[in-house]
Amino acid sequence: MTWIDEWWTMFPSFLPGLLVSLELTVGALAVGLPLGILLALGSIVPQPYVRWPVIVIVEIGRGAPGLIVLYLVYFGLPQFNLTLSSFVSATIALGFTAGAYTAEIFRAGINAVPAGQREASRALGLGWVKELRLVILPQAVKVVIPPLVGFGILLFQGTSLAFVISVPELLSIAYNNASITYQFFGSLTLVGAMYAAVSIIAVSLLKLRRPRKAQASLSAAH
Repeated sequence: MTWIDEWWTMFPSFLPGLLVSLELTVGALAVGLPLGILLALGSIVPQPYVRWPVIVIVEIGRGAPGLIVLYLVYFGLPQFNLTLSSFVSATIALGFTAGAYTAEIFRAGINAVPAGQREASRALGLGWVKELRLVILPQAVKVVIPPLVGFGILLFQGTSLAFVISVPELLSIAYNNASITYQFFGSLTLVGAMYAAVSIIAVSLLKLRRPRKAQASLSAAH
């Protein structure tokens, strides 16, 4: 049996694990993106008693290994009488890490908005909240979409960490299959190909979207 035949045989049994990995990615982004926006806003406010604690949280989230955060949530919280399932623990841990990293992405996007836009908002009498909601954030979101897609791909690949707390994601399914069949090379290479395929599809969709937007902008200009 060739390795292609092995892939063809194993692929259907790996699909449930791929689905769990995608669900974990979506859940972590659902936690991380709002958290990232809040942390980004907190890191640019003028009040130092707000800004510095937020910066510390962001740096801890960016500096702590994802596996340590995962262990702290899954094994640490039960010591405080808070026991979560492995999937929920992985979602929270990855979501916290995602929030810390996306905070820097959102902050860079906010800072990329021209200062003239802010000055015009103030000249119109817009308050800070309205300025953010109507002027700053809509423009910042356009800037941060490509890096957010890139981070989302890294996060999808990072869901393999959940294997250590028995979440039945893609790598876990592959490892269990290999432990039974002893086809470690075929199992792990297939998993790598599936991760790569999802990543390539995500990047391709982004590239398809961006030329269409550019073409629409040119059409509107003419």
